[in-house]
Amino acid sequence: MKKTIILLYTCNALLMACQNKPQEAKAPVAVVADTVTNTVELTPEQIKNGDIQTGAVTVKTMHSLLRVNGVVDVPPQNVVSVSMPLGGYLKTMKLLPGMPISKGQVLATLEDPQYIQLQQDYLMAKSKLRYLEADYLRQKELNESKANSDKVFQQAKSEYEGQKVTASALREKLQLININPDKLSDASITKSASIYAPISGFVTKVNVNTGRYVSPTDVLFELINPADLHLSLTVFQKDLPYLAEDQQIICYPVNNPDEKYTATIHLITRNVDESRSSEVHCHFNKYDKKLVPGMFMNAEIELNNAHTLAVPEGAVVKWQNKNYVFVADSKKTFTMTPVETGTTYDGYTEIKTDLAGKTLVTKNAYTLLMQLKNSGEEE
Repeated sequence: MKKTIILLYTCNALLMACQNKPQEAKAPVAVVADTVTNTVELTPEQIKNGDIQTGAVTVKTMHSLLRVNGVVDVPPQNVVSVSMPLGGYLKTMKLLPGMPISKGQVLATLEDPQYIQLQQDYLMAKSKLRYLEADYLRQKELNESKANSDKVFQQAKSEYEGQKVTASALREKLQLININPDKLSDASITKSASIYAPISGFVTKVNVNTGRYVSPTDVLFELINPADLHLSLTVFQKDLPYLAEDQQIICYPVNNPDEKYTATIHLITRNVDESRSSEVHCHFNKYDKKLVPGMFMNAEIELNNAHTLAVPEGAVVKWQNKNYVFVADSKKTFTMTPVETGTTYDGYTEIKTDLAGKTLVTKNAYTLLMQLKNSGEEE
């Protein structure tokens, strides 16, 4: 028990001694300034010595280069979906996607009993028409001489004209399945009907196989005529006023920028979609078989004497691969603001970012950049 009391007394004595010992002065804690800032403040003397000048974004007439993208396409009239109006069983077909075809070439042959029936109906209607025509002419002659009644003549005339309609309708149906009614006779009735290529070009799709029954709504093949290939470009609304028909462009495939093609603006779509862009159709000046529908391409359009928003070159600074300008918050405070720039021409740089109503540093902006970054490092 005595040992415990002595130990407590010793600890209390040491504690009191420590409390009575003069405390050492603490070193001041350094406050680290926030160096991540885009605002710089200059004195009037610094502004004068650095020749810092301010101004607004101005409209300049300058040569600029508009870069857009698009896709190789063909007009709707050059794309043909082939079907058989009356359906049938596919007997022969030797087509593959990409195969060249010529207009009038046999693409496939179909068979069906209805083809036979249609030819039979037409030949019988044609035969009956000859009889009714002769009877009509006979009754007409008798009626003119008052040898028969008007009722008999009108009946003969009605039957003759009705049969003409029937024969004409059957004739059109035969032509739908590419059977020539003028060459049809009882000795030439066939169970087959051929499908001929309506255009020259290439096969893009084959949707059937031999032996399959196809209905009138089935698309058997899709053909394309590349003779009128065009480039469909997507251009934003703000750039449309700078484009005009017959304007020349340079384009190249996305995966091969060195393969240059020239084209001419043919048509500018007069409406803007929900993405605030419009389609511009361009015709290639020279056809190249390397160009195929669906190919993505980039295009460059030189805008001569285009009216663009621009600032002097000295207003734009580059920092970490990004472009900036200094916006004047007051007469001595400036904020570094990121901008999207365009082409540079005749001492001015195009500004695509909306800076309407703002005052910018138009000269010696790099002085502000150095002041901003050096002050940040010193802190």
